[in-house]
Amino acid sequence: MFDKPATIGQLKASEYRVLSVRDEMRKNLINRLRRGETPFPGIIGYEDSVIPQVETAILAGHDVIFLGERGQGKSRIIRSLANLLDEEVPVIKGGELNDNPYSPVTRYCRELVEKYGDDTEIEWVGREQRYSEKLATPDVSVADLIGEVDPVKVAEGRYLSDELTIHFGLIPRTNRGIFAINELPDLAEKVQVGLFNVMEEKDIQIKGYKIRLPLDICIVATANPEDYTNRGRIITPLKDRFQSQISTHYPRTREVEIIIMEQEAYVPEIEGSSLSVPRFMKEIIAELSFQARSSGDISQRSGVSVRTTIANYESVIAAAGKRSIVLGEREIAPRITDFPSIVPSTSGKIELEYMGEDAAESAVVEKLIRRSIKTVFDSYFPSLDALADVIKSFEHGYVEVADVMPSEDYIMGVKEIKGLQGCIDALGVSSGSPAEIASAVEFTLEGLHLSNKLNKEDVRGKIIYK
Repeated sequence: MFDKPATIGQLKASEYRVLSVRDEMRKNLINRLRRGETPFPGIIGYEDSVIPQVETAILAGHDVIFLGERGQGKSRIIRSLANLLDEEVPVIKGGELNDNPYSPVTRYCRELVEKYGDDTEIEWVGREQRYSEKLATPDVSVADLIGEVDPVKVAEGRYLSDELTIHFGLIPRTNRGIFAINELPDLAEKVQVGLFNVMEEKDIQIKGYKIRLPLDICIVATANPEDYTNRGRIITPLKDRFQSQISTHYPRTREVEIIIMEQEAYVPEIEGSSLSVPRFMKEIIAELSFQARSSGDISQRSGVSVRTTIANYESVIAAAGKRSIVLGEREIAPRITDFPSIVPSTSGKIELEYMGEDAAESAVVEKLIRRSIKTVFDSYFPSLDALADVIKSFEHGYVEVADVMPSEDYIMGVKEIKGLQGCIDALGVSSGSPAEIASAVEFTLEGLHLSNKLNKEDVRGKIIYK
């Protein structure tokens, strides 16, 4: 590995070319596209919608604002933009603003270059140091983002007109990098004014002292569409500074929701146990979010985040894991009787539309669970003719299930109820897995109940189908 240049003279001798941030991102994106690589790994469901727009914006050198409801991956996309920066770039050593060795912006670095010339020392900074992010809140000030006069430096004897009295904010300190602002409309108007001035004119005015800093920076932001377009919480000149406006969206298919859910969920292992989640259980959990996003009981202005799906998946698995611990079972597989565990993980992530009628969150979630189970059940059994033998078996008997019932106990029901084994096979469940069989049995019985073919009673913690 060759030694990196340590002075401006050595950098010139190496014929290193300093690119602007936008040119740097464009260059690296082009290289990835030519190699057939995915520019934004881990971003699922946007391959044909959002990602092409992001690529176009980068190639055009635009500042970008992402509009979308919560939980649509806006912050994740923005953070992934940092991967399009070079691994390292040279800066003047000791400078505050990642000064370009060939064209420093601060007075301190300009004086260093005037004094030492090509012997001026440089250092190399990584891409992670060139990305900054700020959550916009009403209390964020101009000083936080742009800068403020430092009273300590004034007390040391410097004049207010001296640039060295300034303590620079986050945006100047992200010079030659990417600066992200989440929830942009929450910034106070006077801060928004300072922001669009930085984006366009490159002028920074602090306490009446005007300093022109030709910052090399890419600014990206996120906002809720309602706040951005309808509530008048963002000033028009700032909107005009963002050359590209990209709208995100929730997963458009249940399959994409499941892929994201599996990718993002935190599922710790339980020592000595193995986990298997039947496909239909994953589909029910994903379908619940789809049902919530079209439910009249839930405020669609706030949206239903994919985090809801992820949290529900983690909750159901945790409930199943607890049962395996209590019963001493080695296999973990979630069942329908584990779904009460998702009421808390869903309730905190939805906002109800009361429409003049007071409704409990838990009742709304339970209704969503029933709809989701029925929808998935119908996708596996579009005709109940295949279940005729199962339904007939209940004419003179009943079945008990419970969240604490051992998986092996369900095997007896499969043997006694004619046609139930065929249902299990249709669900793609392994015949050698008692835990998965128990899950399939509960799903089939609950689906028949929701299809008005079986009655259901809750008796002292046990569910009776008859």
